[in-house]
Parts: sequence; structure tokens; C-alpha cells
Amino acid sequence: MIINDIITQYKYYKQLGDRTFAQVPDEGLFYAPHAEANNIVTLVKHLRGNMLSRWTDFLTSDGEKEWRHRDTEFEAADITSRTMMLAYWEEGWSCLLDTLDSLTDNDIEKTIYIRGEALSVRYALLRQLGHYAYHVGQIVYLGKMVMGTEWNSLSIPKNASEAFNASMRRKE
Repeated sequence: MIINDIITQYKYYKQLGDRTFAQVPDEGLFYAPHAEANNIVTLVKHLRGNMLSRWTDFLTSDGEKEWRHRDTEFEAADITSRTMMLAYWEEGWSCLLDTLDSLTDNDIEKTIYIRGEALSVRYALLRQLGHYAYHVGQIVYLGKMVMGTEWNSLSIPKNASEAFNASMRRKE
């Protein structure tokens, strides 16, 4: 059952990214607040690279694959359109979710390796969830910056907590 709960959380963060992309215009995907900052496209490229490396042969090979070139993930010049960015996004998430769907609760205490470091599957799942939540949060924040007052909240809008809580109580 814990695997199902973890999958639900991963899907939640994917949905936050999807809902951000739906709001941001094409040019906004390339917005960065300064020269050293990442834009949405770069963050997607990095997430994809990490996901493909970590989740390919998850239980049987080191999660930092020899073919991964992490530093180039922060150079987004090869992604020139929304379509390309979304293809990268979906490829990474498909690899991750397909792997998670293949796991059972019996796998949770197995040992895997990332950069030669032994980790329990449980710890690796939680560590990666935290990593992806961090970057999806950056994507959402960049989306909010691009959209300004036109941003549609992905959670409870400002000054709407009481109304939200009341509606949740009515569902009980």
C-alpha cells in the first residue's frame, strides 16, 4: 500500500507542472529572472535527465547512469518549443511512473545504488520525491512570475482559506 501512496504524491507533482504549463504562454517557458537562473524549459530538461537516469533499471543498476551528462541538462538551447518541452516532460514522467507501477511493497526494503551509495528503495523514493517537488515548485513559481495577476492558483487562493475549509466540511 505504501507504493500506491507514494505514486499518488508523484502524480500530484506532475499535475502541478501540467497545470502550470497550461497557463504559461510559449515565451514564458523561456523566462528567467536573471542570467544565472533556470527557466521552466531548463528545469524540465534537468528533471527528464534525472528521471531517465534514476528510474531506468531502478532495482538493478546504479541510478547515476554513465550516459547521463547532468551539466548539459542546464543548457536548454536544444529545446526550442513547447511541444519539445512537453515531450521531454512526458518521457521523464513515463519512465518514473512505469517503474513505480512495477514495484510492490515487498521491494521497499531492497537496496539500490545512486552514485555508488547504497540506499533503501524507501529512502530513494522519498529522496527523489523531495527533489522533484523542489523543482516543480520552482516551475510553479516561475509560472506565477510570468503570469502575474493573471495566475490561476493551483491550490487555495489567497484569502480563500475559510471558504475552502467550509466547502470541505460540507463534503463530510
